[in-house]
Amino acid sequence: MHDRLLPGRVHSVSPATFAVLVAVAALFIVSIGQVSPSPSQLVAGLPRMYGLLERMMPPSIEPGFLTRVMWRTVETLQIAFVGTVFGVLLSLPLAWFASRTLTPLGPLRHVFKTLISLFRTVPDMVWALLFVASIGLGPVAGTMTIIIDTIGFCGRFFAEAIEDADKQPQEALFTSGASRFSVLTGAVIPDIMPSMINTSQFALEKALRSSVVLGLVGAGGIGQELKVAFDLFQYKNASTIILVIFVLVLMMEFATDRLRAKAQ
Repeated sequence: MHDRLLPGRVHSVSPATFAVLVAVAALFIVSIGQVSPSPSQLVAGLPRMYGLLERMMPPSIEPGFLTRVMWRTVETLQIAFVGTVFGVLLSLPLAWFASRTLTPLGPLRHVFKTLISLFRTVPDMVWALLFVASIGLGPVAGTMTIIIDTIGFCGRFFAEAIEDADKQPQEALFTSGASRFSVLTGAVIPDIMPSMINTSQFALEKALRSSVVLGLVGAGGIGQELKVAFDLFQYKNASTIILVIFVLVLMMEFATDRLRAKAQ
């Protein structure tokens, strides 16, 4: 035991671990040469970036454009809010079916666990492209994307919270002959409600950030207006939209931080 605390003691590394470390280091070194910016690229890019920023100033304050941006901002909030609410509501039953300790489906829980993993691992921009192709351009595709993304996010954490819930109230209800659904509603949900609320707030923040960029692929919101501005080289309009996005995300973070502080 004392030998392990000696500062000069050398710990041996297995050949397999050493091989993995060498492979990771080699991959990193090769990747630096292939994907990292070179000094010449940075030097050449700085004047172009400065020129772009110069063309973006001052931000546009044309009344008709600001009105259009305002309605796109409202649409972005609608996509994030509606998508999050429906996503959270659908996450709870899916998390119950996927949970290890309380599922009523036995081995079939792996189907719902895999479904939640699928929703979580596929990027939201891919879901947006799928919904735009199937439903059409506009906010409905954005809302459907946020619903799927929220299920993937909340479903995992809700399932883990259900599995980690206090077992004593559950055992007491099971002893009295309660069903799994009764145990879920009578013991588990009251116990994990603070965790669910916290996760839902993070999901809303995540949904707002996602809904801002979903418009780049035609799924509605202010991102769609930003894409139009860049496509038409209307850089002053683009800078106004970027500032609105910044304020919007900042206000959402402030609001959710206040809600979390009050909940504690």
